[in-house]
Amino acid sequence: MDYDTLIIGAGAAGMMCAAQAPGHCLIIDHAKAVGEKIRISGGGRCNFTNIYTTPTNYISSNPHFMKSALARYTQWDFIDWVARSGIAYHEKTLGQLFCDNSAKELIAMLQKGVSDAGAHVQLNTSIQKVSAIDGGYAVVLSSVKGQQKITTHNVVVACGAKPIPKMGATDFGLRLAQQFGLAVTDTYAGLVPFTFSGAQHEAFKAISGVAANARLEANGTAFDEAILFTHRGLSGPASLQISNYWAPGDAITVGVLNVQLLHATLQAAKKTEGRKSPQTILTRLLPTRLVPLLLLDLDLPQRVADITAHQLEKLTERLTHWQLTPAGTEGYRTAEVMVGGVDTDGLSSKTMMAKTKPGLYFIGECVDVTGWLGGYNFQWAWSSGWVAGQSIKESL
Repeated sequence: MDYDTLIIGAGAAGMMCAAQAPGHCLIIDHAKAVGEKIRISGGGRCNFTNIYTTPTNYISSNPHFMKSALARYTQWDFIDWVARSGIAYHEKTLGQLFCDNSAKELIAMLQKGVSDAGAHVQLNTSIQKVSAIDGGYAVVLSSVKGQQKITTHNVVVACGAKPIPKMGATDFGLRLAQQFGLAVTDTYAGLVPFTFSGAQHEAFKAISGVAANARLEANGTAFDEAILFTHRGLSGPASLQISNYWAPGDAITVGVLNVQLLHATLQAAKKTEGRKSPQTILTRLLPTRLVPLLLLDLDLPQRVADITAHQLEKLTERLTHWQLTPAGTEGYRTAEVMVGGVDTDGLSSKTMMAKTKPGLYFIGECVDVTGWLGGYNFQWAWSSGWVAGQSIKESL
């Protein structure tokens, strides 16, 4: 064999795997530079993990599959590597860790790990064909130098998935899995803004740029974070989170105030500021530009003192359980992740290797394991890449 291991994809999962795998290892990528998604993530500072990572922060057809990898290589293991590398970092909110300076420091750390392991990196290179042979795989590569035929004992698929096609993202990993008889679950864009149509779209466009804290719920799952109204619909952390659980045609429930605060504020206003309008009172609790949209069709009285019990009930329903039905999402163009992927039933949770194809591994985003917003998907890349690397180390 020309190589012990070929790793397809020089992103987070691929470089982590290469840093663990000994022997003669080649890591390839179609891009001009390694770690491009790391570089652009988190505003250039990369939300590289989350201190609260647990299996409950992930979506998968098999909710137990990710437990082994996350337990064997934890967020604390990666944080320790970051600290030992002298990279300064901070917690932003909700356990999210970011580089103080630049995501490029993380890329340099991973590159050093790859170099120390003796792996060779080849960029501007794509896969033309992968075939099973005795003891491994025959692979045809394509680069500016032309075609290159190699053989390898192991193939690690770490080439990501469909999001951000302008960066060259494709479904190659999914197609390769199917070529070798592995099932692929239904996939869709996740951690992605919602779009709206018709009157709702026009209304949101009019308040584009307005942000508010809210609770968003869909299909029994809820998130309490910020939302952002845009010229096309609804974005912000809570919207991105809930998009993983939303299906076309479903409504989402938006709560911008809790019942206790709303009722206490209105009761106090009735006693001391009864002549003021409900809109005026509510602008003390919510963004000024948002309030008229929320109250648009509620037919409230001019004076807060005159609100009836029925009107209060309708107002409470609107502010705590506002029902909205998105037209769709922005899709893979702006999605941060793909939900779904290579069916975990066909993979070993302890090694990430295909159960029926020795030496064929799938790691990172192309697998049917999708994390919440907040560093969880990078942690899956580190954990799954490490596990695959350890398996290869043990096999050599």
